Amino acid sequence: MPYARLSSYYFFHFASLGALVPFWGPYLRDRGFEPVAIGVLMAILMGTKIVAPNLFGTLADWRGQRMLIVRLGALLALLSFTAVFWAEGFWPMALTMAIWSFFWNGPLPLIEAVTFNHLGTRVSRYAQVRVWGSIGFILVVLAVGWWQQQAGSGVVPIAVLLLFGGILLSVMLVPDCPHAHVAAEQLSLWRLLGQREVLFFLAACLLMQASHGAYYAFYSIYLEAEGYSDSAVGALWAFGVVIEVLVFLRMHRLLERFSARADLMESGARGAALAADWSVRRHRGVADCRSVAPCRQLWRLSRLGYPPDAPLFPGPDPGPRPSPL
Repeated sequence: MPYARLSSYYFFHFASLGALVPFWGPYLRDRGFEPVAIGVLMAILMGTKIVAPNLFGTLADWRGQRMLIVRLGALLALLSFTAVFWAEGFWPMALTMAIWSFFWNGPLPLIEAVTFNHLGTRVSRYAQVRVWGSIGFILVVLAVGWWQQQAGSGVVPIAVLLLFGGILLSVMLVPDCPHAHVAAEQLSLWRLLGQREVLFFLAACLLMQASHGAYYAFYSIYLEAEGYSDSAVGALWAFGVVIEVLVFLRMHRLLERFSARADLMESGARGAALAADWSVRRHRGVADCRSVAPCRQLWRLSRLGYPPDAPLFPGPDPGPRPSPL
């Protein structure tokens, strides 16, 4: 299995996420955008994540050349991102972000499919590939936080552009791996969505994603307003992802011991505990760095069971196993 080449893609993709999620909101604010406009622009990043993977997947099914499509998407993301430097006003920036985020978000599910095809029956080892994405996030969020403190928010798009270049280089090295053709019952999308378990599963993922909308867009702006330096903001983001890395390194053993359903329920419980804890701390006026860091840790743990953040459900659940709670 081309472990290093697959890992390099995850490294650069999630490293670019580390430059975007914590610092793109403050960058837009410094460009003169109001909070409502920032919220809409950040929503575009999530909106294209809904549309692009479906279109890329359909195109891959039709053409049958996944890595060619991935490479084309990475190239177009890199080229279209350069327009950010000249986009002035809300609508030009919105159009620019819609284009480059479309080509940035589209290839990831195809890479996921290629990765699992390379893994074959060793699906529990996926976390050892995906962990490099978290490592890339940590390194970049610390580096960009320090760089922005030294040179201002104008360095953020430069960092993203460089990382998009890294994505392009990495996908040029990843070999395709066709999936094994096995006889299986064809289940229509509507029949699948009609299953109660699937609806509850999708609802859980939807609520988890929705709960972090304001967090992604305004958490860094909020910290800066509270007096945290750019380096401290980066360090707080990185702290939670360090916990994620530690869990990823042991995830294959956790999945062998506990059921996916138990992991999902535990993650939801941690997310609810985070919301309650953060609300109480803010009400009491004690949400300083000593409390923000534990909340970041709990937030990352609450995300680990949810496929939008870390696919932990590569196949049918093998059956009931003890809950970790």
